[in-house]
Amino acid sequence: MLHPLDAAAVRTWCAQALDSLGRARETIDAINVYPVADADTGTNLYLTVESAAQAVEAAAAGDPTTVEAVNAMAHGALIGARGNSGTILAQLLRGMAEVVGEGGDLATALRRAARSANAAVAHPVAGTILTVAAAAADAAEVAATDDADPAVVSRAAWAGARRALAETPEQLGVLADAGVVDAGGYGLVAVLGALVTALTGERTPP
Repeated sequence: MLHPLDAAAVRTWCAQALDSLGRARETIDAINVYPVADADTGTNLYLTVESAAQAVEAAAAGDPTTVEAVNAMAHGALIGARGNSGTILAQLLRGMAEVVGEGGDLATALRRAARSANAAVAHPVAGTILTVAAAAADAAEVAATDDADPAVVSRAAWAGARRALAETPEQLGVLADAGVVDAGGYGLVAVLGALVTALTGERTPP
């Protein structure tokens, strides 16, 4: 069953993203070699989404609109952002919230998200979470026909992000040397997979 991108879906998205990152946290920490091999990307993403989820839960008590729920998610992520990856994820969510507030569709929101995150980084590097976010936006735009359901767009975005993640070692030598994919990108794929689950009820593979 497909669900609209409403306040309830945003709440489910947060809960699912927190669950997915909780399960993937150690894996993401273990593959964290760029920009610094400090084994904390999974933890930072988890704590950032935890803050976002707490903000959405607090807002849920007041029967929020979709815009209010997305704004709460973005604000919670921004104030709770940890590390480079958490900060970038918070900027992605901020970009999405801006478009939802303007009445835009999911594909447009994902494009704004990618641009917002890219603009927040002084020296963007290919093969990172930024590349994965851009690929998600590209795939979402291809899927976003006039009558495309947000669920279809979210599934395309997740698939595009997953393909881009697999290619990150080809773009960043330090990843190839370590035999891993980008840790931040891995986390973003998990977050986008959680959005698919929120809109379709389907579980996505890691």
